[in-house]
Amino acid sequence: MLWAGVACAEPVVVLTSYPEAMMTRFEDAFSRAHPEHRLQLVWRQGFDALPFLLQPDQGGVDVYWAPSPGNFARLAQAAGWQPLGIDLQGLPAWIGGTALRDQQQRYQATELAGYGFATNPAQLQALGLQPPRDWPDLLDPRLRGRIALPDPGRVGFAPVLLDIVLDAYGWERGWALWSELAGQSRLVSRGGTLVTDEVASGRSAVGLSIDFFVASAIANGEPVGFVYPRHGGLNPALVAITTKARHVQGARAFVAFVLSEDGQKLLADPDIRKLPARPSVYARLPPDYHNPFAEARQGAYRYGNDASRERLGLVSSLFSQWLGQSHERQSALWARVHAGEAAGQNLAAVRERLTRPPLDATQATSPELLALFAQRQDQGAQVSPANDTLGRREIDWQFQAALHFTEAERLLDGMGL
Repeated sequence: MLWAGVACAEPVVVLTSYPEAMMTRFEDAFSRAHPEHRLQLVWRQGFDALPFLLQPDQGGVDVYWAPSPGNFARLAQAAGWQPLGIDLQGLPAWIGGTALRDQQQRYQATELAGYGFATNPAQLQALGLQPPRDWPDLLDPRLRGRIALPDPGRVGFAPVLLDIVLDAYGWERGWALWSELAGQSRLVSRGGTLVTDEVASGRSAVGLSIDFFVASAIANGEPVGFVYPRHGGLNPALVAITTKARHVQGARAFVAFVLSEDGQKLLADPDIRKLPARPSVYARLPPDYHNPFAEARQGAYRYGNDASRERLGLVSSLFSQWLGQSHERQSALWARVHAGEAAGQNLAAVRERLTRPPLDATQATSPELLALFAQRQDQGAQVSPANDTLGRREIDWQFQAALHFTEAERLLDGMGL
């Protein structure tokens, strides 16, 4: 909305991935609070925002506001941010293991998203199940075929789900859990909205998601719930001012507004339903509104957000090459394993083949390999050719996975299963 008296004002250019409905609310509220400034909104998803901001003029952007922490860290490496230059009093620097700003105060968390389980209470009751409290609960036999799992290779928030489990249980046990869980889940190729739809419709009893997708569905009357698992994680949305900002005064006014009591209360509006990054706001919210700061004081949210975007790219690609591309074959193998174990067979050798990732924990920390993922991600939506160095590594992972599947099939055939 353009307010009278500001038609000639220089625009503050804000790059974001937030939906238009939310940004329109902030545009209107900011215009009322600061009629001397007006916003010009530019939309880019996370994978496109990075190359856009890496341009020499940073695309003419003054403020970047998005739930894409990896982009903020990458731009910090490229000297893409200037100090915010505003008062951050009342805004914690940490929550649990998650940093809410960088040490140079170039970017600051504005809101938090919690990872966890979307649930269909009626379906769980029909299955005789309580809502799952942590990741191993998802392996309950009654949930086989009833879990919606976002494909980490296609759904932007899903790689953090992988990493939360790997951090909590270790590389080997964590991937063993993901292998079996993927083998008894439905892979969903689009974001949290589709996962929530799967659960609300009853096609799945549980879906792995982010809280705000489910909160929106609840607000619309959908029959879903949400569980924050014992081993959970938070994804902070961040805001920063670009080094090349042309309108620094207006940029600082907008950042200060988003982080103010009024801006933070707007984030908790029933039509938006985010988790504000200013703890004082929660005193004014309903008692059942999830308060991550209170939970963190009780020991929750120990998972940190220090996993690099390269690490998340690696675990996402490993899932895709190993468990995603051969999902039907892998699911069939796990069905045979479960049937054999139900009949009293010892299938430890088969499980070893199915749960061994094509990359061990030491190889996953290789600086050379992580650098290849950094190069790919800087290209945004551009897909690297299959014959590049990283592509050849990924093809090898597929080959190793196929060998393990073939060995598992041979063992099962030999046991008559």
